[in-house]
Amino acid sequence: MSANALLPGATIGVLGGGQLGRMLAFEAKRMGYRVGVLDPTPNCVAAQVADFHVQAPLDDLEAAKRLAERSDVVTFETELVPADLLAHLENEVPVRPGAKVLRTIQDRLMQKEFLRRAGFPQAPFAPVHDPRECDDAVGEVGFPAVLKGRRGGYDGKSQARVPQPDALGEAWRTIGQRPAVLERFVQFRMEISVVLARGAQGEMKVYPVAENVHRRHILHTTRVPARVSDRVRREAERLACGIAEALGHVGVIAVEMFVVDDGTVLINEIAPRTHNSGHYTFGACVTSQFEQHVRAICGLPLGDPSLLSPVVMVNLLGDLWLQRTPPWEVVLSRPNARLHLYGKAPPRPGRKMGHVLVLDDDVDRAHQEAESILRELEQG
Repeated sequence: MSANALLPGATIGVLGGGQLGRMLAFEAKRMGYRVGVLDPTPNCVAAQVADFHVQAPLDDLEAAKRLAERSDVVTFETELVPADLLAHLENEVPVRPGAKVLRTIQDRLMQKEFLRRAGFPQAPFAPVHDPRECDDAVGEVGFPAVLKGRRGGYDGKSQARVPQPDALGEAWRTIGQRPAVLERFVQFRMEISVVLARGAQGEMKVYPVAENVHRRHILHTTRVPARVSDRVRREAERLACGIAEALGHVGVIAVEMFVVDDGTVLINEIAPRTHNSGHYTFGACVTSQFEQHVRAICGLPLGDPSLLSPVVMVNLLGDLWLQRTPPWEVVLSRPNARLHLYGKAPPRPGRKMGHVLVLDDDVDRAHQEAESILRELEQG
């Protein structure tokens, strides 16, 4: 353990007050840490379980400094925090991961250029700053393609499919006519992700590869272990560890990837934080991704990421609340199901309100039960 390790009793400042911050706070407080949150939303879901809440926008430097003054280390749970703000805080308190990591990742073009320079495989792409560059980008990328805004998009926001050249103008308008990246659409066999942690001294612990299914661009289910060959698993782990090392990342990081028919693995996106596809670790692994993040940013030895049981996670979206409160007895009556609700209000279609884990020695059976639970919740 590092001589500079932050032990229980220290205070962790979290920029962002969503469900990732909430679960991070749960685990940090269980371990004996104090937690402060900066977020603009009154009674945000992370603040509900934190020790104190600085209510302010994520780009409010003076408010962020107030958080830092009361913290022994600062981290973030969303890429919407300005990297320049992190750079200012680094003069006052350890910030993990740091401004350099966030600056590289939060701009899609910078992220892709970083991957290209480092030699990591990804789909062909080209920048699009204005409509005049569209023709040149098309020549580099080809069709079908996807036009993605460089900043701020998640869960499919600020993205538009471009099946053929005459659809490019409409796609440009759909994403708000702002700087973007055009990338080749990947005809993938499977989407996977690797969640891992890298400590301050460079040590790494890797969680089992997760197999993900999206609906309407939002993560629907995560299945672990993923149905991939040992070769694909090793390659996915190698790529994820290489990215964390190249970034100099400290904390948990998730790398989303495509597996194509010949077994080639391509990088899709990097999330320099705890991740939705890692929620299975909070109940199905020896050490959750949230405890692991606390360990990494506080300079503690990393925990054991081993899987205790095959598991399937299914997200619960606000659509379930449209008619009435979902019948939670559907979940609570099953001894192998774990219900996680985030405390968000109000529910809205597409808004992530919670998730369910189903643990079973047979992952196929777990998947069937998870889908059955969701159907029953939908039917009310």
